Amino acid sequence: MTTAIDAILEHLTSVTFEDLPDSSLIAAKAFLKDTFAVALSGSRVPTVAAVKGAVQGWGQGKQAQVWATGEWLPAGNAALMNGFQIHNQEWDAVHEKAVVHPMATIVSALVAYAQQHQLSGKQLLLGLILAVDVATLIGSCVTSGLRFFRPACCGALGVAAGISAMLGLSREQTHQALGIAYSQLSGTMQAHVEGSPMLAMQIGINARAAMHAVDLARAGFTGPKDILEGPFGYFKLYEQSYQLSELFARLGQQHQIEQVSHKPYPTGRAGHGAVDAILTLQQQHGFTAETVEHIHITAPPLILRLVDRPVRPDMDSSYAKLCQGYIAACALLHGQVSVTDFDEPALRDPRRLALASRVAMSLSDCTDPNALAPIDVQLRLKDGTELRLFLPAVLGHPERPLSVSQQQQKCLAAIASCAVPYSETDWQQLINAIDHLEQLANSSDLVALLISPTHR
Repeated sequence: MTTAIDAILEHLTSVTFEDLPDSSLIAAKAFLKDTFAVALSGSRVPTVAAVKGAVQGWGQGKQAQVWATGEWLPAGNAALMNGFQIHNQEWDAVHEKAVVHPMATIVSALVAYAQQHQLSGKQLLLGLILAVDVATLIGSCVTSGLRFFRPACCGALGVAAGISAMLGLSREQTHQALGIAYSQLSGTMQAHVEGSPMLAMQIGINARAAMHAVDLARAGFTGPKDILEGPFGYFKLYEQSYQLSELFARLGQQHQIEQVSHKPYPTGRAGHGAVDAILTLQQQHGFTAETVEHIHITAPPLILRLVDRPVRPDMDSSYAKLCQGYIAACALLHGQVSVTDFDEPALRDPRRLALASRVAMSLSDCTDPNALAPIDVQLRLKDGTELRLFLPAVLGHPERPLSVSQQQQKCLAAIASCAVPYSETDWQQLINAIDHLEQLANSSDLVALLISPTHR
């Protein structure tokens, strides 16, 4: 019987760029734009300066660049920085079935590796699409709840797979790269429980480790092979229960880049359903924040586990992005949730904190420990009016996708918040390069457009 790792290796070593359907290429380009935009916005987060100060002491080398500000670093360190910038505002895309944010780990690493080795746009697109397949289909097999931080762990396996595909490594080298990457996986959900910025750092750490795993495999080093189903493989060590039929049914049938969800708001995806429902009800009925007496959200266990936490007057941004009450209050007050809602003045706003305290959550009858939908929101106004909306899918999911216009609006809002000047003209140049990425001979030309003109 074919094992999961054998099926993955066959997929990685048999699919070529010419095999990729147009629908997958279109999705890959859309999510590259989305990922680059949120990374440019992520440069604004205060902790970026501290991370950058530390990283610059970890060796010298002009292999790849930090996006937005353009510092040259060893490629692994650049990937760590860029992965942190992608995920530090919880605005990056997510594969809901897998509960994996594939683009943060994969794009940060693959682009840095492609810049270091001057790989082509075709190689980058092929590696990206196959990497997302591996990361998300492994995650989709899991039938138990999160213990380790799955976006970083599965993302790292995706990185090793994607770089191996970009380079056209043999089946044996690819297997070794995956085994070496598996041996370095790290990151638990404790950072999420505490709302620590270390959550985003786990993305960067795993991106860098997986890049180094490929280098070790190329140098002839070997790692463990039975890394998924073995007695201490991923499914038994990192997760509690799994069902491989998901992987075998989907692998090679549809590239999973087409099943990734956009995140309209810079918060944990678990908080999006309530925002979606509240804003939809507000548009339908025209009420204001001042007229709301109470909001009750009924949701699957994962949503409660991730965002059902009390609002606190001393919250930092990492905690607030995972606090459903605060997220809902921001949406009610402004008809949107933006990056500035998590800046210090907003976090201390008594009006927001008071409104957040009117939000409560309870468990639905959904038993799937990884489900991010459906969600049921009930809203009571001060005049006694009761409003309710049930959402089987949340805005941004492939079943309720963002329109092209909505995707563009999100990206423009993101680049406008970049820490250094980055104009719509600069963004249009990057978009044009992504739209014609398969024609690009050297990915370094793409990275050059990710740097603010003031820092080139």
